[in-house]
Amino acid sequence: MQDLIDLYLTSLRVERRLSPHTLEAYASDILKFQHFYAEENSLSSIREADILPFLAELAQKKLSSRSIARIVASLRGFFSFLLHEKAIERDPMEFIESPAKFQKLPRALRLDEVDALLTAPDQKEILGKRDFAILQLFYASGLRISEMTGLTVDRVDFQTGVVRVMGKWSKERLVPVGKIALQALQTYVDEVRPRFYEKHRSEKFFLSQQGEGLTRQRLWGVVKACARKAGIQKRITPHMLRHSFATHLLERGADLRSVQMMLGHSNIATTQIYTHLTRQHLKKLHEKYHPRG
Repeated sequence: MQDLIDLYLTSLRVERRLSPHTLEAYASDILKFQHFYAEENSLSSIREADILPFLAELAQKKLSSRSIARIVASLRGFFSFLLHEKAIERDPMEFIESPAKFQKLPRALRLDEVDALLTAPDQKEILGKRDFAILQLFYASGLRISEMTGLTVDRVDFQTGVVRVMGKWSKERLVPVGKIALQALQTYVDEVRPRFYEKHRSEKFFLSQQGEGLTRQRLWGVVKACARKAGIQKRITPHMLRHSFATHLLERGADLRSVQMMLGHSNIATTQIYTHLTRQHLKKLHEKYHPRG
């Protein structure tokens, strides 16, 4: 089974050009089934009756329906690939239904929380200037954390105030950056980055003190440390800044299509989830200020 799993993951990487992070998720899901099934029989003998006990065990472990749905989707893709490659004669996932996926609304920060977070870094310190630039770009552009780690110097255009982002499936998009964030990036490039660059000569935009490109974990650490310094009690993630970027734009009248383009969503339905948040915001305003609210 392992050879076929490796072949499938290679096809996802080469043909669908999935990111390493997404590939890891697929591999993890399929390996869960591999460990459960323990290769007692050949793949060709797997039937629906072999899948159902596995899903039942996941439910007993109290995995959320969302997590189980993702695993089902991963297995569906894997067995569809095996059927196409004629490694199996029948798809055991054909009649397996996904558990209902309860759409979880993304959590956005309030404006006062954003202000507190963005002003947390000490801009008199060299690392503070870097961290200030990181937070400003996260909120000003709505970039994913993987897009931040992949950002290189040549993709930030200070003349036009635009960042060229290589997003999911290697799709490029242009994202405008506001004046405040652009100034923070310029200060970082002028005063901070040259000191770090000499140690490793990485072309990544955001560097560690050792001159290496910042990893996902290091970016998480920056956001977490600044949130703690700002006195924000709830757990804050880099993706919450992306959610806040989209939500605050829509609250102020930005059209959905434009926000979709800036976020890099291939399907506008993904962007529409943020309209639920803006409706909640408007409802609260109505209740607070309308005489009959």
